[in-house]
Amino acid sequence: MSFLNNHTKLEKSATWLLIASLAVVTVGGIVEIAPLFYLQNTIEKVEGMRPYTPLELAGRDIYVREGCYTCHSQMIRPFRDEVERYGHYSLAAESMYDHSFQWGSKRTGPDLARVGQRYSNEWHVQHLIAPRSVVPESVMPNYAFLKDTPLDVNTASMKLTANRRVGVPYTDEMIANATADMRAQANPEADTKGLETRYPKVKVGNFDGDKTTLTEMDALVAYLQMLGTLVDFSTYDESAGYR
Repeated sequence: MSFLNNHTKLEKSATWLLIASLAVVTVGGIVEIAPLFYLQNTIEKVEGMRPYTPLELAGRDIYVREGCYTCHSQMIRPFRDEVERYGHYSLAAESMYDHSFQWGSKRTGPDLARVGQRYSNEWHVQHLIAPRSVVPESVMPNYAFLKDTPLDVNTASMKLTANRRVGVPYTDEMIANATADMRAQANPEADTKGLETRYPKVKVGNFDGDKTTLTEMDALVAYLQMLGTLVDFSTYDESAGYR
């Protein structure tokens, strides 16, 4: 009863209630924040994750520029219905090189976290040119202009440099070869040995179906075809990480 009486006095005094509230918030904040100063990284590293290739990074920039994230999330929640529809739930490490991340909260269209390699390049191109030709109920706008828009390759190294400044581990070699790697990924006839060494599991192909010009369509399809393909979930044990 003594405690309740004192608590009643505290509630009736705005000054002491404010002081007590600040004390509780301060203690809670210290308990939650202080450990972060001693941790190098709060994200568990996952085997297979790597930075985006220059072409994938350009495609991601186009994805953001066109507002695709407003209708498509890239975060599968750990619920049965989502996992059965989209695949294994998303891991924090899968977004560790995203600035900004594309988790989202609204799904006018399906989640794209695992869309990579589920459809052919041709399907993606047709879907972007005329969405309702492959998905009749789609409300997505047409993006046919991407196939006619040459990709700016001159900014490739600058984009990698900018991302390195915010923590993405691009090396000097990656930056120096950015333009060449961008062109090589969209050319199946190119020598891609260096590209594949720098970016394991990279998907190489004539993404937009036109060999004559490197376009924004190439970049966007390359980005989509990579999503969800880097982590091998067949080797993942949810209770203990990778085995």
